[in-house]
Amino acid sequence: MAVKVTYYKNPNGPVLGSASVPIIEADGLFFKDLAGTGSLLPYEDWRLDPKTRAEDLASRLSIDEIAGLMLYSSHQSIPSLPGGPFGGTYGGKTHAESGAAETDLTDQQKKFLENDHVRYVLAAMIKDARTAAGWNNEMQAFVEKLPFGIPVNTSTDPRNGASSAGAEYKSGGGQASKWPEGLGIAATFDPALCERYAQIISREYRAMGLTTALSPQVDLGTEPRWMRVEDTFGANPALVTDMGRAYCDGMQTDPDAENGWGPLSVAAMAKHWPGGGPCEAGRDAHYAFGKFAVHPGGCAEEHLKPFLNGAFRLNGPTGKAASVMPYYAITCDMHPDGIVEGNSYSKYIIGDLLREKYGYDGVVCTDWGITGDPKPEMDSFFAGRCFGAEELSEAERHLKILENGVDQFGGNNAIGPVLEAYRIGCEKYGEEAMRARFERSAVRLLTNTFRCGLFENPYLDPEQSQAIVGCEEHCSAGFEAQLKSVVMVKNMGVLPVQGRKKVYVPGRSIGERKGFFRNVIPPCELPGADRAVLEKYFDWAETPQEADLAIVFIESPLSDGYSSTKGYLPISLQYRPYTADNARRHSIGQGDIREKDNPDRTYFGKTNTAANERDLDIVLETRAAMPDKPVIVVVRMHNPCVLAELEAAADAILVDFGVQQQAVLHLITGAAEPSGLLPVQLPADMDTVEQHCEDKPLDMTPYTDSCGNAYDFGFGLNWAGRICDKRTEEYHI
Repeated sequence: MAVKVTYYKNPNGPVLGSASVPIIEADGLFFKDLAGTGSLLPYEDWRLDPKTRAEDLASRLSIDEIAGLMLYSSHQSIPSLPGGPFGGTYGGKTHAESGAAETDLTDQQKKFLENDHVRYVLAAMIKDARTAAGWNNEMQAFVEKLPFGIPVNTSTDPRNGASSAGAEYKSGGGQASKWPEGLGIAATFDPALCERYAQIISREYRAMGLTTALSPQVDLGTEPRWMRVEDTFGANPALVTDMGRAYCDGMQTDPDAENGWGPLSVAAMAKHWPGGGPCEAGRDAHYAFGKFAVHPGGCAEEHLKPFLNGAFRLNGPTGKAASVMPYYAITCDMHPDGIVEGNSYSKYIIGDLLREKYGYDGVVCTDWGITGDPKPEMDSFFAGRCFGAEELSEAERHLKILENGVDQFGGNNAIGPVLEAYRIGCEKYGEEAMRARFERSAVRLLTNTFRCGLFENPYLDPEQSQAIVGCEEHCSAGFEAQLKSVVMVKNMGVLPVQGRKKVYVPGRSIGERKGFFRNVIPPCELPGADRAVLEKYFDWAETPQEADLAIVFIESPLSDGYSSTKGYLPISLQYRPYTADNARRHSIGQGDIREKDNPDRTYFGKTNTAANERDLDIVLETRAAMPDKPVIVVVRMHNPCVLAELEAAADAILVDFGVQQQAVLHLITGAAEPSGLLPVQLPADMDTVEQHCEDKPLDMTPYTDSCGNAYDFGFGLNWAGRICDKRTEEYHI
């Protein structure tokens, strides 16, 4: 049964929504009696500013209740279905066995909300907007009955990326509008478009009950092998800074609120301080084998700019990103005393730099799951990320992080270790000092929730939510952004394609590889394109011989930097087997409890091959089968890759940073003109990749094609040739 909500409209004030809380009338106005005292308390008075209200409420909370605010739940699925890594039960049964509604809370959610006092929840998989809104209402009604009636502040990782969408443009149905991935937004070189993007998706977030965005990712994408580079805004500090600032302004600013914060705001969490991009050799710090970030080029300060000059210095009235997240990594050569520990464990990186030197007073939240005990497995997603603090107990890790100025623990549902950290802290500093320390974090955390209007009305109309999320206006704007994000790097006069032609699209074959959770993904055969979508524009040809032209859809090389049997391997950006004869003979970052006998992480002289090496083959085979017909190659580029192996075989090359296939076809037919610019360099070869410094922006030799064009930062073609406009002037290209 849906939650029944009663609404109270204040003249020139907020609408209150209540499922069970009584209402206080004072001065002709309505207020929620969240504490159940029968009198108006300062934190219940919406006329006061958020920080004042937060300070009042924090002073009333028990240590247990504050400790609960410091927890940020693990990933939640709505509904929770068996088989996933973060499953839940309903009355001890699976969802199907229980007969529960899709919006019902799991046993685990009820426990962490009531017993562990969790009020910050990460929503991962969401069926649709209507389900999300109903689940939000159930959750808010549940906590409204608990002491102080503190609402849940629900967050999300980015959920509007077009790369996870179907090939065809669609709108409606409660599915979020689809936009390019981070590199694609950057490829527009248009901060105003980025701000509009954030404005639209923030409306969709709020319609799904999502009040905090675990974004933007303002890491500089200086390391092309990093698996998360596609989520960045590229490698140029000025562009990333402008995009990050625009995103935070669009996400946080409620246009109807006088000071910018209001019921349409979504709090932004900029990540990953102090810059997660310069991971050694591209290995990611989600895993023990990728735990080191390095600065061989001496450019650590460049990686701070998108935070200091962008996310922390907004043009809009909200001033700065409400939250910031440090990365998992041990940032080598940044600590003046040479201490080796993960960023959230570093007093220098958090306490001395972020808090004191740069004066950031918003919420600092760790990345997910950094406080658990390490496990012996090296090649595991769940091996533990307490880098540099392995010898401490779980409670001691929590205390060390709190001592540095961090407020919240990502991915932690259980209150026990935080309470034990408090007990140890009382012995070390005294109870009065620890209480004050806990209250400081509580004020920061509660301020963000007050700012977004959740204490007044956290409830949603599921039907209205369904109408807002993925509406035609939003989807059209997203599709337009997709069109603007595609970069044409080569065109031998074959584009645009005029008329209804017969097109051959070869199928793809991908070998076995490791997934994000280090699960084995078996080999697979994939169609080259969605035939139904392609036939909106062209006729389908079964063979190269009967076709007028070919469109070959491939993706950048899929390569992995670690094997449980072979150890460290080069992450290759080329398709053919690559041997690292010019790699570092000794790694910069060394040392791990799992690698005491051989801490050196070098892969010098080792060979690796992309799982999708066949992508290169289908380009060359298509060229051979169609020597006198146009061959158009479309590269879905997760990572900046080496195009030298295939460029000569292509008459045209389009780079897609995460768009629906229909957007590419739209451009090929001339229904729109390419306007994207490369937000990164495409390297000439793997030698330049090995020779570059992971932290140094744009220090590789770019590939120069058979037409004499260098695939450098800011390069792109339209129908007339190389693009030179106000964007290239602005970023000095």
